[in-house]
Amino acid sequence: QVQLVESGGGLVQPGGSLRLSCAASGRTFSSYVMGWFRQAPGKEREFVTTITRSGGITYYAESAKGRFTISRDNAKNTVYLQMTSLKPEDTAVYYCAARSVPSDTYYYINAASYVYWGQGTQVTVSS
Repeated sequence: QVQLVESGGGLVQPGGSLRLSCAASGRTFSSYVMGWFRQAPGKEREFVTTITRSGGITYYAESAKGRFTISRDNAKNTVYLQMTSLKPEDTAVYYCAARSVPSDTYYYINAASYVYWGQGTQVTVSS
């Protein structure tokens, strides 16, 4: 079992930046593939990005490419989402998710593939 706690959300102006963090409990963080998802009011939860166990492979939704960067620090049990050039349409609750996987080649873009979820952190992009 792993618990995930997101932080770093807030209110930012269009064009601004934020860095979200997701801290995981437990000693097996390096065995988990991690993902970030978001859910805007009235919309379904959508994939943002994912990263393999070692961080060697990352994958982004089209909406995130070139603006968002996922990274992880396995020594700190933390995954990050650096967001730049933020737009009003990025406004959502951002969730991190985790799933234990057997090797470093696994990553997932479907929410249903993840087992553990954080409580979410609100990101609001508005002037």
